[in-house]
Amino acid sequence: MVTRERLYTIEDLWQLSHSPEYDEMRLELNEGELIVMSPASGKHGVIAIRFTVPIATFVNAHQLGYVTAAETGYILYQSPDPNGKNIVRAPDVGFIAAGRLPEGLPDGYVPFAPDLAVEVVSPNDDADNLQLKIQQYLRYGTRLVWVAYPKSQTVVAHTPTAVKTFGINDTFDGGEVLPGFTLPVRDIFPE
Repeated sequence: MVTRERLYTIEDLWQLSHSPEYDEMRLELNEGELIVMSPASGKHGVIAIRFTVPIATFVNAHQLGYVTAAETGYILYQSPDPNGKNIVRAPDVGFIAAGRLPEGLPDGYVPFAPDLAVEVVSPNDDADNLQLKIQQYLRYGTRLVWVAYPKSQTVVAHTPTAVKTFGINDTFDGGEVLPGFTLPVRDIFPE
């Protein structure tokens, strides 16, 4: 006999993420399966904010759109079947280009993939799961994914057509997603 595990809906995720039992955790959906993530480490938080502040400063100065924090859910895929294999991800930093939300930010999850997703790798992150997340972002419309690897002090930029690694002495840029934005890798990682 095969036992089928329950598939969670986007509404289930919303309710669970606002319940006391999951108060200290971040939740995502991967094809209807609930992913529970514990709070990030201090180092992880510092690296994430070192992305967030320069991106938000640049985006706000040029009125390019919205920058979101780690708790923000993006619906990458919503199944036509109400109980289907939905995908909701919460990047450490997200960017939504101006004009994609003509009505403004929703009260619920963002109804599509971010234009830019930033992921900071934690020591307990599984390489296969991280690769799946990157592929999902790109498959469902994210134009640029930056992945920060604290151990090697590198940032890897993923686009639908290319992957490029930047070392501690390099500077990476926002490409077509954030034209004119640059950030030295050295500025990302704590001393």
